[in-house]
Amino acid sequence: MSFQLSNRSILRLDGVHPALVSVVRAAIAISKVDFTVLEGRRTLEKQREYFNAGKSRTMASKHLSGHAVDLAPILDTDGDGDKELSWNPDHFLPINDAMQQAAANLGVKVTWGGLWRSFPDSPHFEINPQEYP
Repeated sequence: MSFQLSNRSILRLDGVHPALVSVVRAAIAISKVDFTVLEGRRTLEKQREYFNAGKSRTMASKHLSGHAVDLAPILDTDGDGDKELSWNPDHFLPINDAMQQAAANLGVKVTWGGLWRSFPDSPHFEINPQEYP
């Protein structure tokens, strides 16, 4: 089954670096699970809000420059036929698989926040601003 980005997800990619947008677009087509773009480029005010609430540990987020996106799986987790967002960290693994495969195919290096030891961030995917100015 091939998935597509929703119009809302496409709008949320506005301001995100084109290399990362290309990876997200390629990943959805090969992903084993459907996913949505939760957030792309972020305002300083929104970053401050997340920082103050403890949802982020930095005021230098790569979301501020458009070098990061947050993605989440859309699954039928209870078998009732209704799909919804899942926050189970295991459900992000197929998204990472698709993102890494798409990135490799496009020659783009993507880092997944789900592998961070001190503050795992399963929805978070980023590219290095020095490599992609």
